[in-house]
Amino acid sequence: QGAKYRGSIHDFPGFDPNQDAEALYTAMKGFGSDKEAILDIITSRSNRQRQEICQSYKSLYGKVTMATGGELDMLDIREIFRTKYEKSLYSMIKNDTSGEYKKSLLKLCGGDDDAAGQFFPEAAQVAYQMWELSAVARVELKGTVRPANDFNPDADAKALRKAMKGLGTDEDTIIDIITHRSNAQRQQIRQTFKSHFGRDLMSDLKSEISGDLARLILGLMMPPAHYDAKQLKKAMEGAGTDEKALIEILATRTNAEIRAINEAYKEDYHKSLEDALSSDTSGHFRRILISLATGNREEGGENLDQAREDAQEIADTPSGDKTSLETRFMTILCTRSYPHLRRVFQEFIKMTNYDVEHTIKKEMSGDVRDAFVAIVQSVKNKPLFFADKLYKSMKGAGTDEKTLTRIMVSRSEIDLLNIRREFIEKYDKSLHQAIEGDTSGDFLKALLALCGGED
Repeated sequence: QGAKYRGSIHDFPGFDPNQDAEALYTAMKGFGSDKEAILDIITSRSNRQRQEICQSYKSLYGKVTMATGGELDMLDIREIFRTKYEKSLYSMIKNDTSGEYKKSLLKLCGGDDDAAGQFFPEAAQVAYQMWELSAVARVELKGTVRPANDFNPDADAKALRKAMKGLGTDEDTIIDIITHRSNAQRQQIRQTFKSHFGRDLMSDLKSEISGDLARLILGLMMPPAHYDAKQLKKAMEGAGTDEKALIEILATRTNAEIRAINEAYKEDYHKSLEDALSSDTSGHFRRILISLATGNREEGGENLDQAREDAQEIADTPSGDKTSLETRFMTILCTRSYPHLRRVFQEFIKMTNYDVEHTIKKEMSGDVRDAFVAIVQSVKNKPLFFADKLYKSMKGAGTDEKTLTRIMVSRSEIDLLNIRREFIEKYDKSLHQAIEGDTSGDFLKALLALCGGED
């Protein structure tokens, strides 16, 4: 069809073959070689220019230097690669090669098509279709903790009392019972424990276990809304604010969950969640959190015409107009239903060839950026969002036990099985393996019991 192919390497401006030949000779003479200088010249000249350098080199030094080819259709190869494999050739080379070879290949590649989140037109269409398919696919969410069969709250209450009575504590029994009962069953155990022994199970647990294990077990014993309320309270108390915890909870809970959290917060702390957020955060970030904390997100399906208008609304904001951009994004991201937002993101790709998440990362910063990215990632794939959070909590030196515990407790009955699947698919290691490699002792035992198995 007479297509015009495009390479990533073009004629070098101000080209002087004799000068390049001399530079190459200097880079290679004596002991060792200046690989940076060699790579810079060879990978930035066109093939025609490299041939001229070879001739100049031979006439100056009586030797032949090597020339390489590659500017015919590299951009087209990159485009097809990005379209077919949904990742850039640049990122593939970067992750799969090393040393001087890697540097040379990356220079020949000529650019990273994922860097700014921009798609080629064809790749944008593929991304659009992927959204279409994922919207149709009904993914069943499953937790790893389910109600125990043949549940007997009397037997469990007695076993727990025995595990904590006298000298020493039987942590294994505590872990086994509490991690293998649903939250509703745990509440029954708590009531039965009080009626049988006239004691508060939570108080007894607090006096018998400590540290990371105590945070995990006591978290499991709390009703979910009260647990989330406590995590929000802890995120706002003291000198600093844990913005990441606030974002994680408020950006991922359903309307019903948010409303229950509001009630629990008021009951437990005698203050509204909105007032607490108002006094502990500021600016646009505060507005986003308060909007999310109302629990008034629309719950209907998509509206195609409205989705196009919404996509146009955020696409039309001039780059650099930060306040207007943040306001427009907040109006849409914090109020529209998840199915509708999926369609908005599709239409945004169609209009701009950009992914909305990359646009947010490029145009915004700080807590506002993080909050919007969390919402977008939740709309795209909530289990993957949590899988990423779990991975980061255990990555590198040290462990973020608070985040690890919060997610394992709060998602154990909702979608932890889905999170496990996303974790192994993205990171090529199971959540079970990651926990084993990063925690120890009774905390490890309890986490693995919640994890529910090895993938």
